[in-house]
Amino acid sequence: MSDGKPKLTRTETTAKRRQQILEAAVRCFLETGYHQTGVRDIATRAGVSLGNLYNHFPGKHDVLVEIAALERQELSPFIDALTQARPPLKLLDSFVKSYAKYLAVPENVILGLEITSEAIRKPDIARLFLDNRNALIAALAKVIERGMSTDDMRRDLDPEGTAQMIVDLIEGSAYRSVLDRVPIRRMRANLQGFITAAVRAE
Repeated sequence: MSDGKPKLTRTETTAKRRQQILEAAVRCFLETGYHQTGVRDIATRAGVSLGNLYNHFPGKHDVLVEIAALERQELSPFIDALTQARPPLKLLDSFVKSYAKYLAVPENVILGLEITSEAIRKPDIARLFLDNRNALIAALAKVIERGMSTDDMRRDLDPEGTAQMIVDLIEGSAYRSVLDRVPIRRMRANLQGFITAAVRAE
């Protein structure tokens, strides 16, 4: 008998199963680390057979490639926000606040460190995650360029280099907040103040 629920198409079923496997993989990476996690561990966590998992992902490496694509989706709102028609300093301030909050989620810090350690060993993984980061830096650099053209920001700044340093600073602060168990909101005011003072036109 039908339970009244619409049946999923084959494409929808495949997408749902892939998502289920990805979520299981992330949980395993968070709990035991990327290198300590085997494909069988992911399959068990996802509640699928090993053969079924291989139908969706040839191996653990391919799971990480998919996670890179998902990260790009998560960064899209930050990139989009940087293109808004608002004063550059306000855009920068809002970005620092929201991006620091996002990065300082413990799960994001742990997964970021796991991915970084693998990216150092695997150039293709590094390229995927660097492409994501570079897209964010490019959007931030455009805000800085606009701030320089309107005399809101110092004219001697290197937009791309400054954007890179701002992202580095936010990432470092987020990692420290997790390691020291200090809520990012306690560090955010100093972080925002320091960055604004460094770029604001005198």
